[in-house]
Amino acid sequence: MLHENVLEAEPAPEGKKDIAPRSGPGRPEGKNNNVRETMLDAAEVTFSELGYAGTTLREVAQRASVTQALVSYYFGSKYGLFEQVFLRRGRVISDARMENLNTLKSRGGMIKVADIVRAFLTPTLALRATPEGRAFSRLQARLHTEPPEISYKLRNEAYDVSTKAYVDAFSTALPHLPKKDIYWRVTLMVGAYLYAFSDTHRLDQLAGGICDANDPEEILTQATAFLVGGLAAPAAG
Repeated sequence: MLHENVLEAEPAPEGKKDIAPRSGPGRPEGKNNNVRETMLDAAEVTFSELGYAGTTLREVAQRASVTQALVSYYFGSKYGLFEQVFLRRGRVISDARMENLNTLKSRGGMIKVADIVRAFLTPTLALRATPEGRAFSRLQARLHTEPPEISYKLRNEAYDVSTKAYVDAFSTALPHLPKKDIYWRVTLMVGAYLYAFSDTHRLDQLAGGICDANDPEEILTQATAFLVGGLAAPAAG
């Protein structure tokens, strides 16, 4: 990749502490949260198209119609920008999943596996209703191919608490399964939904119009049926 100027330099992710805009002298005049969101939206699309390594702050700045210096001012580095792009929606998804799960628990009684699956999937599926949400779905699918020093921290920060809560919920709903099988099946569930929701258009090409990958009800129905079958299968042995 071509060398960027000093504004593109980035510290190691582990050392990234403060990603908030600086205060005091030097703060850009006349800027507000809308400008920050515009930069995040532009970065989201760029990262989803090019991946972390292939994206430069210059490209994000051009897409957002701002200066590269302004991007650096707000986010400090490419990693700082990527972190904020991912956590902006990742935390919303995780919070919504926890809210859905708590709603199921509040009803009392045994929770059906299908209801747990839908509670997990619907927050991400709702994002696909917007272009920005579809870009995030692609970015999220890409995250699993990014280097560990980029992906692990962000994925854990966004999703660890909620995913472990769903592991516990599936364990309660599927008492015949050992915890080992539950962890495997939840991991496979994540992989399946990331691919299905990533807007690759593969299903359209493969099925020749029989399936509608843009119909959220069809997606949820098919994904739920598939995942329930896998989750509730007999123990692997």
